[in-house]
Amino acid sequence: MGADSAGGHEPRHGSIASFPPATFDPEADRPHDECGVFGIFAPGTQVARLTYFGLYALQHRGQESAGIAVSDGDRIHCHKEMGLVSQVFDEEVLQRLPGSIGIGHTRYSTTGSSVLCNAQPIVVQTPYGPIAVAHNGNIINTRTLRQRLEGEGIRFESTNDSEVIARCIGSLHKGDIVRAVRETMAEVEGAYSVVVLTPTQLLAFRDPNGIRPLCVAALNGSDFVVSSETCALNVIGARLIREIEPGELVVIDHDGLTEYAPVFPQRPAMCMFEFIYLARPDSNIYGRSLHAVRRRMGHELWNESPCDASVVIPVPDTGIPAAIGFSEAARVPFSEGLIKNRYIGRTFIEPDQRMRELGVRMKLSALKENLAGRKVVMVDDSIVRGTTTGQIVKLIREAGATQVHVRISSPPVKWPCFYGIDMADRKDLIAAKRSIEEIREHIGADSLGYLSLKGMLKAIGMPRDRFCHACFSGDYPIPIPKDLRVSKFALEGQNAAPAPEGALLDGHGRAGGHAGPNGRVIQIEGLKDPIPA
Repeated sequence: MGADSAGGHEPRHGSIASFPPATFDPEADRPHDECGVFGIFAPGTQVARLTYFGLYALQHRGQESAGIAVSDGDRIHCHKEMGLVSQVFDEEVLQRLPGSIGIGHTRYSTTGSSVLCNAQPIVVQTPYGPIAVAHNGNIINTRTLRQRLEGEGIRFESTNDSEVIARCIGSLHKGDIVRAVRETMAEVEGAYSVVVLTPTQLLAFRDPNGIRPLCVAALNGSDFVVSSETCALNVIGARLIREIEPGELVVIDHDGLTEYAPVFPQRPAMCMFEFIYLARPDSNIYGRSLHAVRRRMGHELWNESPCDASVVIPVPDTGIPAAIGFSEAARVPFSEGLIKNRYIGRTFIEPDQRMRELGVRMKLSALKENLAGRKVVMVDDSIVRGTTTGQIVKLIREAGATQVHVRISSPPVKWPCFYGIDMADRKDLIAAKRSIEEIREHIGADSLGYLSLKGMLKAIGMPRDRFCHACFSGDYPIPIPKDLRVSKFALEGQNAAPAPEGALLDGHGRAGGHAGPNGRVIQIEGLKDPIPA
């Protein structure tokens, strides 16, 4: 399971080694969120297993790497690897993560490349003990903060913005972790939902605009859970208390849950793509069921873009609720027309040219008996780059559909996201350079209709000023520096020096702590005395 020198994986059985997944990704035309975070405080309980199940429920938020850090009251134990949650953790690993406080992370990279050193949680040693940090979002002043910290002699191990948060907290930690976090929140700009683990505490906080979701829940009466989404609460039997407010800090320890008022409160700006695609349909945000909201989006989509059709089909899975709603409003039968191969994902088998040409056929197959001789409405949640929608339309036509009408339950994506969704280059957004009619011609549909921003807000039932809709409107809630060009590799040129094998770096850039056998579990001693400057 531990990474070897070639960057591969040790086999669990036999002698055949496996290597990192190829870059082939049938989901390439989807927006991708950076990650999901999870935290639990449950004295007397071994929390690694519960954290595993929480991350499993958040797997849709990131599939590149996964990690868990736990505290036994003195040390922080951490394991993280490239791959899915089920690939990174097994019984042996979970047994090696003892502790009753824990945080977990599953990642899709938007800043920092997809390599092990960028996996989270990130563990930092401070003069007052170790901390572990997991982050969802994207920081827009990463470069400035990193340069300042490097100027103070702090050395970085990775190229992601999450380590900047962790190092910032570590550098400000003078014995009061709450103060260090609040000072960090005042310095960091952008979108962030963060969980922090100390040997005795669990902390959770959001950016002042609340762009990324984060909630707190009760478990077994006296224990607490924090999670990116409510769907991860159900699987472990936790009960939602509420969403953490934008700019709020929540501290959980043996004294219970303590709330700290928002730092520099701003207007709420929850990402609208959480409602459209990113969050699971069985989650709730702003007290609303996302499945119900997406069905209402389908209702509004029919009201704005009706068409003559004999069957409504979704692009599975995320197009299903809106397609149901469209069918209900149009009084046209809903049916499955596309079957999804749920197990192809990011394949470990290098695709040959024939497989690449097959493209979407590796992910979807058409049900000819439901499509042949019919006028089809195909409902999907979004078109970002426009690289796969045309292939799906062609697939439906080849199955015998006489007409294919495409309906999208969100507005055209015209502007890049700087807050944690992987669509940061405007030249790659098809709606930024083509009209709706030109997109229709490009994908080969008989007609194309998008849901308007007004219709989407009506479906959610909340006003425009409660959301970030910059990817549709160009109206960014946090000003973006003119020279900022966020990419996954924005920090790669800064020569982040890797730590020695088996070592961790403290907040002053020195190696500290030690790795467990085979580098699989990292243990950091809780320091009793401050490290001298």
